[in-house]
Order: sequence, then structure tokens, then C-alpha cells
Amino acid sequence: MHALSHTIARPRRSRATLLALALLLALPVASAADAVTDWNAIASGPVVGPRFGGPYQQFRAMAIVQIAVHDALNSIDRRYDPYSAVSPVPAGASANAAVAAAARDTLLGLLASTPDGEAKTAAIDLVNTSYANALAAIPNGTAKTQGIAAGSAASAAILLARTNDGSSTPHTPAYSAAPGPGVYQPTPAPIDPGPVQFSGWSATKTFVVPSATYFRVAPAEIFDLAGARYASEYNQVKHIGDARVRGTALNSQQSDIARFWAGGGLDWNANARLILEGFHLDMWGNARALALMTVSIADATINNAESKYWYAFWRPVTAIRWANDGNPQTQSDPAWRPFIQTPPYPDYPCNSTSATGGATTALRLALGTNNAPFTRTVNAPPLAMPEPIPTAPGKAITRTYASLTHAAGEVARSRVYAGIHFYEGCKAGLDQGDKAARYIYAHAFRPAD
Repeated sequence: MHALSHTIARPRRSRATLLALALLLALPVASAADAVTDWNAIASGPVVGPRFGGPYQQFRAMAIVQIAVHDALNSIDRRYDPYSAVSPVPAGASANAAVAAAARDTLLGLLASTPDGEAKTAAIDLVNTSYANALAAIPNGTAKTQGIAAGSAASAAILLARTNDGSSTPHTPAYSAAPGPGVYQPTPAPIDPGPVQFSGWSATKTFVVPSATYFRVAPAEIFDLAGARYASEYNQVKHIGDARVRGTALNSQQSDIARFWAGGGLDWNANARLILEGFHLDMWGNARALALMTVSIADATINNAESKYWYAFWRPVTAIRWANDGNPQTQSDPAWRPFIQTPPYPDYPCNSTSATGGATTALRLALGTNNAPFTRTVNAPPLAMPEPIPTAPGKAITRTYASLTHAAGEVARSRVYAGIHFYEGCKAGLDQGDKAARYIYAHAFRPAD
């Protein structure tokens, strides 16, 4: 058993913990699932994933988990180059035991530094219970023991590599730019999301891409506030992203698209599991695809954070409420609100599309095709609307995508429909993620010689 198992106390399970376990363990398991995708679902799911923090932090955690799983399998049978320097183990070692140990040890190691509380206890209990169930299904013997050792070694290697990687102070230094035309400011009341976040995330060590500045996006045409491009994008988001417009057309295509992606569609681990079902890869293939995807997302979004705070361009809600930006083609509206809550960091480039560009390009390269259809349903939460428009009730929204580029393009449009981004920043994010994924595919997790 990995030493980390002794460093985290296991408090008595509360009623909330038991309920969380019951809900997670009762979820249906797809027929094409395997240990790799099962553990991906646990790590990125609602009990464990949010414990790591905001989106940037969850991207980092998932990359670490998937690296450990990938390397554990490839220490048994080296089909792809491991990320870390792991020693080979006998070919007869249990792959299922290796995956379980790699995921469990890595998750416990990552959870050790998260805030204590009932939610953390529930996450630890789910991980340990899932691990016990996985091992119980594997016959005792040398193969099982060797598989556990392989997983623990892979976990230890990546956890050591990510120790002191710069991620521990994500909001330092604090953002403090003075207000001015084009300058990002915290979202104004009455929709204040709290302090500005991830101003220091670019200090986080990248996984494969050489640095946080390597794929800094080029300056945007919309930075010229007096220009026609800025006026066009300003007026576009002002109209279609207005909560008063979307709130009175809740069943429209644009409203559904905005709510689908904001309400859970951006979970690319869940999307990838649906996609991978249709390709019937073995555990090694699934592990490589998920490693490429999660590392691409993590590195793309480290570069994203650097670009955001390098340019510090304002969000639509600030721009549209600004009294006079100097452009005669824009008309201020101090009462304007976006359809979806604006995240607490700058506009350009869009983080969601950087992650999406990384995810979709990585999957396209790993699978050798753009034709990776999937259908997903998300339960979009209720949305408060400006008075006198009633609160938008929760809604189950199902979307179907014929290809990876189809999904990626819709993500870019969704952020404009939501009222939280200018479109140029959405396109820049897709390009940034695409470049990061292509670099990673060329330099990591390559087929073994």
C-alpha cells in the first residue's frame, strides 16, 4: 500500500458522505467502459473533481491523474513512451490493479493538500471505496501485487515531479489594474462573482509545452476600441447575450447552447468518455487518449492564463456599462446583464475555448479522425433573470455533435450567447488550445520504438 494512504485520516462517514458514495456508485456504467475510463469518471466527477478548486486547478489535477494511469500501464507493456521515468515491471502484472493503484494513490496525494471538510472526506471515501471494490474483483496473487506496485510507482513519480510546481498560489500577485477603457475590472454589482482569480496561474509549471508564454495569443483587433471590428463584436454580444433577450427566449437554440456548455457541457472528460465508447480502444489506447487530452487542456490553459493577464482586456459587461468608450457605433447600457454569470478573470482569450481547442485537437490526433460523434445531456441549473423576468427554471438539455470541430465551434459561439465573451477572444482560445495539443502530440506519449 502506498505511503500516502497513511497520511490522510479517515474520519467517520457522515450522512452526506454516505449519500455521495451511494449516488456515485449507483451511476450506470457504459458497456464499453474499462478501468481507465471508470477512474477518469471518479477523478473528474462531482464528488472528487471540485475538491481541487477552480477550472484551472481541476485541469492540472486531471493531467496528473491521467499521466499516472498512462505510465502505470506502459511500465507493464511499453506501447507508448511514459511521461515519467518509470521502471518496467513483469509483463504478467495486472493492468487493472495498476490503473486502480495509480489513480487512487494520485488522487489521495492531490487531496492531501485540499481544504479539510465534509466534502473532502466524501471524496477520500469514494476513492478508497472504489479502490477496494476494484481490487476485490482481481484474484489475489503475484500479478495483482505487481500491478499495485506498478501503479504506486507511476503515481509517486508524477506527484514528485509536480511538487512545488508553482500552482499553490494561483491568485498571487493580486490583480490591481486601475479602471479605464478596455481594461479588465471585477464584474460589477449585482452579479459580482467575488475577487479576481488566477492572476498568478501562469507561474504554474507546464507539463510538455516549454513555457506559459510559448503560445501567447497575438493582440486582438478588438483592442482598438475606436475600430469597426470592436463595434461589431460589442453590438453582437450586447444583443444576443443580453439576459433580457435570452430570458424571454429560454427555449431558443441560442439559449439552450449557452446553458448546455455553461451547465456541464464543458466537462471534456465526460465528453471524451462518450466519444471513446465508439472507438472500442483497449486500456492503453484509452489511457493515451485521455493523457494527451488532459495534458493538452492543462498546458493550453496555463498559456491561457498568461495571455489573459498580459492583455487584461475587459469583459462585455464592463464594456457595455462603460459610459463612453469613444466609439460612436457603441451605445452604453448601464443596466445590461449577461445571460450567464461572468467568470472572475479577463476576457481575452477565452479559457473555455482554450480548453476545448486542446481537448478536441488532442482527441482528433489520438483517434486519427475528426469524426467522433457524441450525444450528451446536461441538467442546466436555474438562472436568476433581471426583474421582472422570472427565474429561468432548471432544464435538461440534450445536444448531439457529428464531429469534434462541430462541438468546438459551438463552444465558441456559446460564450457570446451567454454574454460573457467577445467572439474574437473565443476564436483565439480555440487556436491556442489547438497549437498546444499539436505540440504535445509531437513530443509526448509517442508510440514506443
